Amino acid sequence: MANHKSALKRVRQIKIRQLRNRSVKTRIKNVVKDFAEKVAKEAMDEASTALKAAQSMLQKGASKGVIHRNKASRKVSRLAKQLNKAAKAAS
Repeated sequence: MANHKSALKRVRQIKIRQLRNRSVKTRIKNVVKDFAEKVAKEAMDEASTALKAAQSMLQKGASKGVIHRNKASRKVSRLAKQLNKAAKAAS
């Protein structure tokens, strides 16, 4: 455990950041899961709306530094590719 006053403060700050980061990561996972469910049900209109929500959450997480910006871009790209593939199969 930390002994210096500044180190104790850093520990407190880290705990607050961990909670904030965990909530952002959880929201990202949930919107991605919601998108995947809608693609599986072949509800393309709902899936495209879910993709926009997922893209927004991923970019927000990247801007806050919770996830790397390249990871966010990669995930958005893969989700869009998944939606296009499902739309092509449905038509």
